[in-house]
Amino acid sequence: MPSARQDKDRQDKDRQSQDTVKVDLGGREVSVPKGGLYDRYRMDPDLDVIARDPRVSGVDFFRQLPKTRVDSPIGPTLTPNFYYTVSTARLTMLAPSRAIRTRLPGELAPLEVAPGLGLVSVMFFRYDVCDIDFYTEAAVGIAVKPARHGKLGFFDLVSGLKNERLDSYVLSLPVSTEIAQVRGHDGYGFPKWVTGLDVGIDGNRTTARVANDAGGVDLSLSAATPKQTAHPSGERVPSLVSYTSVNGAWHSTLSQTNVLNAGTTRGKGGVDLQVGEGRMADDLRSLGPKRTVRFDVMTEGQLALHMPVPTPVPRRSM
Repeated sequence: MPSARQDKDRQDKDRQSQDTVKVDLGGREVSVPKGGLYDRYRMDPDLDVIARDPRVSGVDFFRQLPKTRVDSPIGPTLTPNFYYTVSTARLTMLAPSRAIRTRLPGELAPLEVAPGLGLVSVMFFRYDVCDIDFYTEAAVGIAVKPARHGKLGFFDLVSGLKNERLDSYVLSLPVSTEIAQVRGHDGYGFPKWVTGLDVGIDGNRTTARVANDAGGVDLSLSAATPKQTAHPSGERVPSLVSYTSVNGAWHSTLSQTNVLNAGTTRGKGGVDLQVGEGRMADDLRSLGPKRTVRFDVMTEGQLALHMPVPTPVPRRSM
Protein backbone atom coordinates (compact mmCIF):
# COMPACT_ATOMS: atom_id res chain seq x y z
CA MET A 1 0.00 0.00 0.00
CA PRO A 2 1.29 3.52 -0.79
CA SER A 3 2.22 5.70 2.16
CA ALA A 4 0.44 8.94 3.03
CA ARG A 5 3.47 10.86 1.74
CA GLN A 6 3.34 8.98 -1.60
CA ASP A 7 -0.37 9.72 -1.90
CA LYS A 8 0.29 13.42 -1.38
CA ASP A 9 3.13 13.41 -3.91
CA ARG A 10 0.80 11.82 -6.47
CA GLN A 11 -1.93 14.37 -5.69
CA ASP A 12 0.56 17.23 -6.17
CA LYS A 13 1.50 15.89 -9.62
CA ASP A 14 -2.18 15.55 -10.52
CA ARG A 15 -2.75 19.19 -9.56
CA GLN A 16 0.11 20.33 -11.78
CA SER A 17 -1.54 18.70 -14.81
CA GLN A 18 -5.06 19.92 -13.98
CA ASP A 19 -6.96 22.02 -16.52
CA THR A 20 -7.13 25.73 -15.71
CA VAL A 21 -9.37 28.72 -16.36
CA LYS A 22 -8.54 32.43 -16.41
CA VAL A 23 -9.89 34.82 -13.77
CA ASP A 24 -9.45 38.56 -13.26
CA LEU A 25 -7.86 39.96 -10.10
CA GLY A 26 -7.76 43.74 -10.09
CA GLY A 27 -7.05 43.88 -13.83
CA ARG A 28 -4.55 41.01 -13.80
CA GLU A 29 -5.48 37.73 -15.45
CA VAL A 30 -4.39 34.61 -13.57
CA SER A 31 -4.93 30.88 -14.02
CA VAL A 32 -6.75 28.76 -11.44
CA PRO A 33 -7.72 25.07 -11.44
CA LYS A 34 -10.86 24.41 -13.47
CA GLY A 35 -13.60 23.22 -11.12
CA GLY A 36 -11.52 24.11 -8.07
CA LEU A 37 -12.81 26.00 -5.06
CA TYR A 38 -11.95 29.42 -6.44
CA ASP A 39 -13.46 28.65 -9.85
CA ARG A 40 -16.68 27.45 -8.23
CA TYR A 41 -17.11 29.81 -5.30
CA ARG A 42 -14.98 32.97 -5.77
CA MET A 43 -14.15 33.08 -2.04
CA ASP A 44 -17.79 32.46 -1.00
CA PRO A 45 -17.73 28.70 -0.33
CA ASP A 46 -20.52 26.37 0.70
CA LEU A 47 -19.22 25.14 4.06
CA ASP A 48 -21.51 22.12 3.96
CA VAL A 49 -19.81 21.02 0.73
CA ILE A 50 -16.34 21.70 2.18
CA ALA A 51 -17.21 19.60 5.26
CA ARG A 52 -17.76 16.56 3.05
CA ASP A 53 -14.18 16.68 1.73
CA PRO A 54 -12.38 13.74 3.41
CA ARG A 55 -9.26 15.91 3.82
CA VAL A 56 -11.17 18.40 6.00
CA SER A 57 -11.72 17.42 9.63
CA GLY A 58 -14.51 19.94 10.20
CA VAL A 59 -15.70 23.49 9.49
CA ASP A 60 -17.02 24.68 12.87
CA PHE A 61 -14.06 27.08 13.19
CA PHE A 62 -15.13 28.87 10.00
CA ARG A 63 -18.81 29.07 10.87
CA GLN A 64 -17.83 31.49 13.65
CA LEU A 65 -16.07 33.82 11.17
CA PRO A 66 -18.61 35.33 8.78
CA LYS A 67 -17.10 36.74 5.61
CA THR A 68 -17.32 40.43 4.71
CA ARG A 69 -17.20 41.93 1.23
CA VAL A 70 -14.52 44.63 0.94
CA ASP A 71 -12.84 46.68 -1.75
CA SER A 72 -9.15 45.97 -2.22
CA PRO A 73 -6.29 46.58 -4.67
CA ILE A 74 -7.30 43.29 -6.35
CA GLY A 75 -10.93 44.39 -6.67
CA PRO A 76 -13.96 43.53 -4.53
CA THR A 77 -13.33 40.40 -2.49
CA LEU A 78 -14.49 38.53 0.58
CA THR A 79 -12.48 38.37 3.80
CA PRO A 80 -11.20 36.35 5.56
CA ASN A 81 -9.63 33.84 3.21
CA PHE A 82 -10.31 30.34 4.59
CA TYR A 83 -7.72 27.55 4.68
CA TYR A 84 -9.47 24.32 5.62
CA THR A 85 -6.50 21.92 5.76
CA VAL A 86 -3.07 23.34 6.63
CA SER A 87 0.30 21.97 7.73
CA THR A 88 3.27 24.15 8.73
CA ALA A 89 6.87 24.02 9.93
CA ARG A 90 8.81 26.82 11.61
CA LEU A 91 12.43 27.16 12.70
CA THR A 92 12.94 30.00 15.20
CA MET A 93 16.47 31.38 15.59
CA LEU A 94 18.31 34.01 17.58
CA ALA A 95 19.93 36.79 15.58
CA PRO A 96 21.79 40.02 16.42
CA SER A 97 19.48 43.00 16.75
CA ARG A 98 22.01 45.12 14.85
CA ALA A 99 21.72 42.89 11.78
CA ILE A 100 17.94 42.71 12.10
CA ARG A 101 17.60 46.50 12.18
CA THR A 102 19.39 46.81 8.84
CA ARG A 103 16.51 44.87 7.27
CA LEU A 104 13.61 46.57 9.03
CA PRO A 105 11.89 49.79 7.97
CA GLY A 106 12.61 52.64 10.38
CA GLU A 107 9.07 52.45 11.78
CA LEU A 108 9.57 48.91 13.11
CA ALA A 109 11.88 47.54 15.80
CA PRO A 110 12.96 43.97 16.61
CA LEU A 111 11.35 42.16 19.51
CA GLU A 112 14.33 41.31 21.71
CA VAL A 113 14.62 38.26 23.96
CA ALA A 114 17.77 39.71 25.54
CA PRO A 115 19.76 42.90 24.96
CA GLY A 116 21.08 42.78 21.41
CA LEU A 117 19.27 39.56 20.45
CA GLY A 118 16.09 39.23 18.42
CA LEU A 119 14.09 36.41 16.84
CA VAL A 120 13.97 35.42 13.17
CA SER A 121 12.27 32.45 11.58
CA VAL A 122 12.13 30.28 8.50
CA MET A 123 8.66 28.91 7.79
CA PHE A 124 7.12 26.45 5.36
CA PHE A 125 3.41 26.04 4.63
CA ARG A 126 1.27 23.50 2.81
CA TYR A 127 -2.35 24.45 2.09
CA ASP A 128 -4.14 21.32 0.86
CA VAL A 129 -7.67 22.73 0.84
CA CYS A 130 -8.36 26.46 0.74
CA ASP A 131 -10.49 29.11 -0.97
CA ILE A 132 -7.78 29.78 -3.58
CA ASP A 133 -6.95 26.07 -4.06
CA PHE A 134 -3.86 24.06 -3.19
CA TYR A 135 -0.51 25.82 -2.89
CA THR A 136 2.70 25.85 -0.89
CA GLU A 137 4.59 28.76 0.61
CA ALA A 138 7.79 29.62 2.49
CA ALA A 139 8.92 32.65 4.46
CA VAL A 140 11.80 34.40 6.16
CA GLY A 141 10.40 36.64 8.87
CA ILE A 142 11.36 38.84 11.80
CA ALA A 143 9.55 39.13 15.14
CA VAL A 144 8.88 42.83 15.79
CA LYS A 145 7.47 44.97 18.57
CA PRO A 146 3.79 45.78 18.13
CA ALA A 147 3.40 49.04 16.25
CA ARG A 148 1.07 50.45 18.91
CA HIS A 149 3.86 51.28 21.37
CA GLY A 150 7.60 51.39 21.69
CA LYS A 151 9.54 50.43 24.81
CA LEU A 152 7.80 47.43 26.34
CA GLY A 153 9.76 44.77 24.45
CA PHE A 154 10.13 42.21 27.25
CA PHE A 155 6.50 42.62 28.31
CA ASP A 156 5.43 42.15 24.70
CA LEU A 157 7.55 39.01 24.40
CA VAL A 158 6.16 37.39 27.56
CA SER A 159 2.59 38.40 26.73
CA GLY A 160 2.91 37.29 23.13
CA LEU A 161 4.36 33.89 23.94
CA LYS A 162 1.80 33.28 26.69
CA ASN A 163 -1.16 34.23 24.51
CA GLU A 164 0.41 33.00 21.24
CA ARG A 165 0.08 36.40 19.66
CA LEU A 166 3.12 37.83 17.87
CA ASP A 167 3.83 40.57 15.34
CA SER A 168 6.11 40.13 12.34
CA TYR A 169 7.70 41.66 9.28
CA VAL A 170 8.31 39.33 6.33
CA LEU A 171 11.35 39.61 4.05
CA SER A 172 10.62 36.70 1.68
CA LEU A 173 7.38 34.91 0.87
CA PRO A 174 7.61 32.74 -2.27
CA VAL A 175 4.59 30.68 -3.32
CA SER A 176 3.83 27.94 -5.81
CA THR A 177 0.79 29.37 -7.65
CA GLU A 178 -0.04 32.48 -9.62
CA ILE A 179 -3.22 33.41 -7.75
CA ALA A 180 -1.41 33.21 -4.40
CA GLN A 181 1.32 35.50 -5.75
CA VAL A 182 -1.05 38.14 -7.16
CA ARG A 183 -3.35 38.18 -4.14
CA GLY A 184 -0.43 38.22 -1.70
CA HIS A 185 1.64 40.84 -3.50
CA ASP A 186 -1.00 43.19 -4.93
CA GLY A 187 -3.68 42.70 -2.27
CA TYR A 188 -1.61 42.33 0.91
CA GLY A 189 1.70 43.98 0.06
CA PHE A 190 3.79 40.88 0.79
CA PRO A 191 7.09 40.19 -1.04
CA LYS A 192 5.76 37.22 -3.02
CA TRP A 193 6.97 35.54 -6.18
CA VAL A 194 6.25 32.19 -7.86
CA THR A 195 8.86 29.43 -7.78
CA GLY A 196 9.23 25.68 -7.52
CA LEU A 197 8.28 24.93 -3.93
CA ASP A 198 7.69 21.48 -2.44
CA VAL A 199 6.50 20.97 1.13
CA GLY A 200 5.75 17.58 2.66
CA ILE A 201 4.64 17.30 6.29
CA ASP A 202 3.29 14.22 8.04
CA GLY A 203 3.58 12.57 11.42
CA ASN A 204 6.97 11.06 10.60
CA ARG A 205 8.90 13.48 8.42
CA THR A 206 8.96 17.16 7.50
CA THR A 207 10.64 18.21 4.26
CA ALA A 208 10.69 21.33 2.11
CA ARG A 209 12.60 22.64 -0.89
CA VAL A 210 12.46 26.12 -2.38
CA ALA A 211 13.97 26.47 -5.85
CA ASN A 212 15.96 29.48 -7.00
CA ASP A 213 15.77 31.09 -10.45
CA ALA A 214 18.20 28.53 -11.87
CA GLY A 215 16.29 25.55 -10.48
CA GLY A 216 18.83 24.94 -7.71
CA VAL A 217 18.29 25.10 -3.97
CA ASP A 218 17.40 28.40 -2.35
CA LEU A 219 16.42 26.87 1.01
CA SER A 220 15.65 23.28 1.97
CA LEU A 221 14.65 21.54 5.17
CA SER A 222 14.63 17.94 6.33
CA ALA A 223 13.76 16.78 9.84
CA ALA A 224 11.90 14.25 11.90
CA THR A 225 8.47 15.62 12.77
CA PRO A 226 8.17 16.44 16.50
CA LYS A 227 5.72 14.30 18.47
CA GLN A 228 2.25 15.69 17.87
CA THR A 229 -0.40 16.62 20.42
CA ALA A 230 -4.05 16.74 19.39
CA HIS A 231 -6.19 19.77 20.27
CA PRO A 232 -9.98 20.09 19.99
CA SER A 233 -11.07 22.60 17.37
CA GLY A 234 -11.10 26.11 18.83
CA GLU A 235 -9.07 25.25 21.94
CA ARG A 236 -5.78 26.69 20.65
CA VAL A 237 -6.07 29.61 18.22
CA PRO A 238 -2.85 31.67 18.08
CA SER A 239 -2.77 34.85 16.00
CA LEU A 240 -0.11 36.63 14.00
CA VAL A 241 -0.10 40.26 12.86
CA SER A 242 2.10 41.10 9.87
CA TYR A 243 2.98 44.63 8.82
CA THR A 244 3.18 45.61 5.15
CA SER A 245 3.09 48.77 3.06
CA VAL A 246 0.18 48.91 0.61
CA ASN A 247 0.17 51.84 -1.82
CA GLY A 248 2.64 53.68 0.41
CA ALA A 249 0.58 53.32 3.62
CA TRP A 250 1.17 50.95 6.53
CA HIS A 251 -1.30 48.09 6.95
CA SER A 252 -1.60 45.15 9.34
CA THR A 253 -2.79 41.69 8.35
CA LEU A 254 -4.28 39.34 10.94
CA SER A 255 -4.08 35.56 10.60
CA GLN A 256 -5.74 33.16 13.04
CA THR A 257 -4.67 29.51 13.21
CA ASN A 258 -6.90 26.75 14.55
CA VAL A 259 -4.28 24.26 15.78
CA LEU A 260 -5.46 20.63 15.63
CA ASN A 261 -2.23 18.58 15.80
CA ALA A 262 1.14 20.14 16.62
CA GLY A 263 4.43 19.57 18.38
CA THR A 264 7.71 21.29 19.28
CA THR A 265 11.33 20.37 19.83
CA ARG A 266 13.90 22.67 21.43
CA GLY A 267 17.10 23.53 19.63
CA LYS A 268 18.25 22.28 16.24
CA GLY A 269 18.81 18.61 17.01
CA GLY A 270 17.99 16.49 13.96
CA VAL A 271 16.99 19.46 11.79
CA ASP A 272 18.88 19.88 8.53
CA LEU A 273 18.42 23.36 7.05
CA GLN A 274 20.37 23.95 3.86
CA VAL A 275 20.95 27.57 2.88
CA GLY A 276 21.73 27.66 -0.82
CA GLU A 277 21.67 30.51 -3.31
CA GLY A 278 18.66 32.71 -3.89
CA ARG A 279 16.43 35.43 -2.53
CA MET A 280 15.44 33.57 0.64
CA ALA A 281 19.01 32.46 1.33
CA ASP A 282 20.26 36.03 0.92
CA ASP A 283 17.59 37.36 3.28
CA LEU A 284 18.37 34.75 5.92
CA ARG A 285 22.14 35.30 5.73
CA SER A 286 21.66 39.06 6.04
CA LEU A 287 20.08 38.51 9.47
CA GLY A 288 23.10 36.59 10.79
CA PRO A 289 21.19 33.88 12.71
CA LYS A 290 23.27 32.48 15.57
CA ARG A 291 21.34 29.59 17.09
CA THR A 292 18.11 27.67 16.54
CA VAL A 293 15.97 27.75 19.66
CA ARG A 294 12.90 25.74 18.61
CA PHE A 295 11.32 23.74 15.81
CA ASP A 296 7.52 23.80 15.55
CA VAL A 297 5.49 21.56 13.26
CA MET A 298 1.71 21.52 12.87
CA THR A 299 0.65 18.46 10.90
CA GLU A 300 -2.99 19.54 10.90
CA GLY A 301 -4.60 22.90 11.34
CA GLN A 302 -6.85 25.54 9.81
CA LEU A 303 -6.36 29.21 9.08
CA ALA A 304 -8.32 32.41 8.57
CA LEU A 305 -6.36 35.15 6.79
CA HIS A 306 -7.96 38.59 6.96
CA MET A 307 -7.44 41.33 4.39
CA PRO A 308 -5.00 44.05 5.54
CA VAL A 309 -6.35 47.14 7.27
CA PRO A 310 -4.70 50.57 7.64
CA THR A 311 -2.74 50.86 10.87
CA PRO A 312 -0.78 53.70 12.50
CA VAL A 313 2.92 52.87 12.65
CA PRO A 314 4.81 55.74 14.35
CA ARG A 315 8.41 56.44 13.43
CA ARG A 316 10.77 54.92 16.00
CA SER A 317 14.06 56.31 17.23
CA MET A 318 17.13 54.10 16.61
